[in-house]
Formats: sequence, structure tokens, C-alpha cells
Amino acid sequence: MRRFVPLLVLPLLAAGCSASGGGATWSGGPTPNTGGSAAAVDPSVAAAADKALSGNTKAICAQAARTTASFGQAFIADLQLRNDAASKDAAAKAQAQEKIDRDVSNFSSALAGMAHLADNKALKTALTQMSTQVKTFKGDVAKINADKMSALTGTLDKACGRG
Repeated sequence: MRRFVPLLVLPLLAAGCSASGGGATWSGGPTPNTGGSAAAVDPSVAAAADKALSGNTKAICAQAARTTASFGQAFIADLQLRNDAASKDAAAKAQAQEKIDRDVSNFSSALAGMAHLADNKALKTALTQMSTQVKTFKGDVAKINADKMSALTGTLDKACGRG
């Protein structure tokens, strides 16, 4: 469960609170990319990665954990970007929101992609549910419900033999 903590602390951080005692602290992370597009991925590299993951429950679980942790850190940085943009013009606010929307969409797509590669029914279901739930956030912090995310990540943990 600890690897999914970044998603669970988002509502607390957005409210200006901190999570203490649960090991859920965030001391920084990657600087958000405010410049636009992500680096291009070589299609042959992506195909090789898909082939390596396809049907490999353990590898998919490990990738899902890394992807979720990375998303949590990026989203927290994006929220800071949005908070910083709040005192700026409409273009800065729009740019920050676009970045959040793009990161949420990319995370949802990554989960859906891993679900497609999974042959374990429980893992496929867990990843599909997470992807669907993440889509409903649409970058809106108010829609992030720690209980729902905990249930979803709990399902993923069980599917991966961690719960």
C-alpha cells in the first residue's frame, strides 16, 4: 500500500495539510514540465517493452507500482504549479490545468495499457478500474477521494499478491 501513498495524500496536500505518522511524506520531486510535450518514445522500444510485460503479472505489477508512484509525484508538482499560477494571468492558469489534465490522461492510458497486457483476470480488472476512476478526476482535486483510491489500490495490491 505504501507505494500508492502519493495518490492517497493528494487531498491532504491540496487542502494544505500534511500526512504524518503514516510514512507519507513528500519532500520534493521532479520539476513539472511546463514546456508542453513529453519526450517521444521510439515505437520499437515501446513494442519491446510491451512484449516483455505481456502476460507477466509480476512485471506488470512492478510497472504499475512505479507508474503510480511517478504519477503521484508529478501530480503533486502539478498542483503546486497550479497554485503558483493562481496569482498569475489566465494563460498561466490554463497552462497549469492543461499540464494536470495531460498527466491524468497519460496515467489513465498507462493503466489501461497495462490492463490490456495483463492475462491475470484480477490484475486486468484492478488496472481497468483504476484507469476508469482516474479518468473521472480530469485534473480536479475535489474529485479525488482517498477512500476510493485506497479501495482501488487495495484491489491492485491483492491482484499483485501484496494484500
